[in-house]
Amino acid sequence: MAAKKACETFSKSLIEEVHRWGCLKQTGVSLRYMMEFGSKPTDKNLLISAQFLHKELAIRIARRAIELENLPYGLSQKPAVLKVRDWYVDSFRDLRAFPNIKNVNDEQDFTEMIKAIKVRHNNVVPTMALGVQQLKKRMDPKIVYEDLVEIHQFLDRFYMSRIGIRMLIGQHVELHNPNPPPHVVGYIHTKMSPVEVARNASEDARAICCREYGSAPDVHIYGDPDFTFPYVPAHLHLMVFELVKNSLRAVQERFMDSDKVAPPIRIIVADGIEDVTIKVSDEGGGIARSGLPKIFTYLYSTARNPLDEHSDLGIGDNVTMAGYGYGLPISRLYARYFGGDLQIISMEGYGTDAYLHLSRLGDSQEPLP
Repeated sequence: MAAKKACETFSKSLIEEVHRWGCLKQTGVSLRYMMEFGSKPTDKNLLISAQFLHKELAIRIARRAIELENLPYGLSQKPAVLKVRDWYVDSFRDLRAFPNIKNVNDEQDFTEMIKAIKVRHNNVVPTMALGVQQLKKRMDPKIVYEDLVEIHQFLDRFYMSRIGIRMLIGQHVELHNPNPPPHVVGYIHTKMSPVEVARNASEDARAICCREYGSAPDVHIYGDPDFTFPYVPAHLHLMVFELVKNSLRAVQERFMDSDKVAPPIRIIVADGIEDVTIKVSDEGGGIARSGLPKIFTYLYSTARNPLDEHSDLGIGDNVTMAGYGYGLPISRLYARYFGGDLQIISMEGYGTDAYLHLSRLGDSQEPLP
């Protein structure tokens, strides 16, 4: 079956509308704004939020749909990418077909619809990974990853936008929770303890390491467990989990056949005035300096790829120690989404330090690609 352009799959008027909306300006929201707005989820506020999302999501989704049509190296024509594009166009159509939101009932129906959109897009990341893989298979092996800068920049924009879309939908949906836990506003925890989140994420990563290797190095956490600041625990969990998982794997593989006991991984949580910094240090042998620029690309993983053409992408919990090479670049986007960053510093022959900076101020605007 030949790949179809969107104009062959969808009506001309729908595609024209996608292009019209894709030209409109996006509106960024800060963590602080989401927190203050969501702290009193009255019917009136939920209505305002739904009316904002009705328009904003359509603009953001239209922009991505247009980009998916125009990717370099024939990436747009890969079957997995066409599938993702269709999800975006379908979601755009659902949003545009939804009438103006005037009352509580409209708002509840709208919330159900965007919930369904979020589920529809659950597998976007592995499916795009598959598309990039389909491309790499057919490409001239002489094309090095530096030449794929355009694809890399696209994926950064695409995934950053996805984080924002999912945050906005998730935040709105969560505000409907009739009895939220204390200090929780949607996805945001106003008194999140980074030490506690780091502990949970480390335990999860160690469990997977034990499952895969039969044992796991210890993880030691240093920092004040009572220190809290407002953040999205799910985002922090994802980032720390990824960093600890990489460290565990490096240490485990370095000390697997050694009679020395595997050294622990150290996590240090520091609270500065502007930033909270979490450092994850291991003695897993480090990364060669020539390999460092590659660790943040989407087209490179040292591990064998658990994604193959036929794998069922419907499984959410098949986390392996070595993912599809997307863990670090995507973790860095999560950090940057709320004004932070992720840096990796390595000593080849010794180990690696990852510095995760999180902005404490919460007033940086979403970066809108």
